[in-house]
Amino acid sequence: MNSIYFKDFDRWHIVKKETDKKKDMEVFFHEREIWWCTIGTNIGSEIDGKSKYFERPVLIIKKFNKTTLWIVPITSKPKIGKYYYTFNWNKRDQSVVLSQLKLISVKRLGRRMGIVSEGNFLDIKSNIVGLLK
Repeated sequence: MNSIYFKDFDRWHIVKKETDKKKDMEVFFHEREIWWCTIGTNIGSEIDGKSKYFERPVLIIKKFNKTTLWIVPITSKPKIGKYYYTFNWNKRDQSVVLSQLKLISVKRLGRRMGIVSEGNFLDIKSNIVGLLK
């Protein structure tokens, strides 16, 4: 099998079980923050995590309560189109993948990386709302 198409669902299942064992109360998070997040290995064109922990950076869009939130994944490869929003963070262009808005458990959050500007955050939220129209 070509390694480009290989998805390690067996390893992901192990990491997923470890992630589920985490306590909800151990993580404090806020909207606008960027975190490493255990996204996993997903189906088809759903965005995957990287590394042995299946992580990728995400932007917290909405905090519903202390255990549940909406996130959008971030890619370091700037993308153009209505399903992306490109912004500069840490002196590099990044894109959030608006079409992959996802509800997650706080258990998936790993490490806080930083925060996006309020202006970029408002633009990102506005673009997400625009996709729903």
